[in-house]
This record gives sequence, structure tokens and C-alpha cells, in this order.
Amino acid sequence: SIYQRDLPAYNTSVALLALAATGNPKYQAIIENAQKFLVSLQADESEGYTVQDKFYGGIGYGSSERPDLSNLQMALEALKESGLPSEHKVWAKAIQFINRSQNWSESNDQSWAGNDGGFVYYPGFSFVGQTSSYGSMTYAGLKSFIYAQVDRKDPRVQAAVRWIKSHYTLEENPGMGQQGLYYSYHTFAKALQAYGEETIVTEDGVSHRWAEELARKLLHLQHPDGYWVNNETRWWENNKDLATAYALLALESLMP
Repeated sequence: SIYQRDLPAYNTSVALLALAATGNPKYQAIIENAQKFLVSLQADESEGYTVQDKFYGGIGYGSSERPDLSNLQMALEALKESGLPSEHKVWAKAIQFINRSQNWSESNDQSWAGNDGGFVYYPGFSFVGQTSSYGSMTYAGLKSFIYAQVDRKDPRVQAAVRWIKSHYTLEENPGMGQQGLYYSYHTFAKALQAYGEETIVTEDGVSHRWAEELARKLLHLQHPDGYWVNNETRWWENNKDLATAYALLALESLMP
């Protein structure tokens, strides 16, 4: 693991992404150890879970806390970008958890599942309330499916894309208002980049060049001193360092 005190899964994932991005072979042993740590956090048979358990395949904070889609999507991105082989078992197990976090009863075997195609925080729980889908987790779910090699034409992927099209906005984190806004920008950019379409056509027939629109929005929101910050305090986005990191990562993913 790579962390000091808190959030071992998140911090190891972020550190792993940074080390992999350097391309420096001297970090290879550290990268491989970080990969092994993240894989060890996955809820599977080694942790006493069975495939019938709703948390199976997920990754949580790295302690005894339950898995969630936010931790999982960060870990999967780190594992993908650091070169974990596509045939590794972690991907297939993760799909089980991603399925059970989607409001899509055709592939979600949980009784609560709806059919709007969006995602919740973890199976049976949404920060919006009950099991309502919302933006940042739907972007995380779409991104995670693609990273786990689910075909972009798969009905689960297409259901998520339809949800994004029907809730398209850059004014808020759909369903959550200003809460988690910069996290949602970052995940929105990563998800649609991975999906590979330059335009999003919304229900009103308007075609949106989402990357250009997001870039303009972020430049508009940038403080004259160069940073970004959210007035909404939830999830630490009133911390300039965190909000700025999310904004820069979003902008980076928009670059050709």
C-alpha cells in the first residue's frame, strides 16, 4: 500500500497512477506491489465472500468497510493504467459488483434494481436517497465497465450511456447538485473518453461536443489565481488542492 494514515485504497490508487504515468522502470517493483495490494482488497472468496453476496467483486476503503463503486472505479483505473493484464481475474469479479450497482434489472440480480441504466454508490444504496441513480456514479460505472473490457455495444453500457444523455448537464452533478461537482467532472471526462464518442446527442436532439463544452466550463470556473474550488463542502471539494487536481485531471483527459 502507499498511504500515510487514511484511505489506503484511494491513496494507493492515486499513487499508482502517478508512478505509472512517469514511465520510469525503476518504479516497477513498487507498481507491482501496489497492484497486488489493490487486488487483495477485492471482496472475493479470500475475504469470505461468495458470488451471491451483493458486495462480491467490489473494493472498499481498505479496512473492514464495505466496498463501493467510487473506490472500485479508482482502483480499476489504477490497475488498468499501470498495466495489469486484461486476463487477470480481478476484472471479471469486478463486473459482478458493477452489475449490482446499476439500475438495470436485465443484468442486476438484486430485487431493488430499476431500469433507467444509471448507477448508485453501492448495491442498494444511493446518496440521492433510496436507490436513485446519479451522475458521478453513472460515469464511474460506465468507465468501469469499459476498463473491465465490457464491449461498448453491450446493453449494460448502452443503458448507462442513455442515462447520461437524458441527464446531460455541466451545471451540476446530476442528482446531487453541487455536491461532488469536480469529482463528477473528472469522472465524466474519463468515462466519455473511454467510451470513445466525440458527441452526445441529448433527448431534445441537440448534439453536444462534450469535451469542448467541459473545457469551456472548467476555464470559466477557474479562479483568477489559477485554482478551482467548490463552495459546497461535502467530500472536501472546498479544498483548493483537491478541486484543482480534479479539474486538471479532467482537462488532461480531454487532450488529444
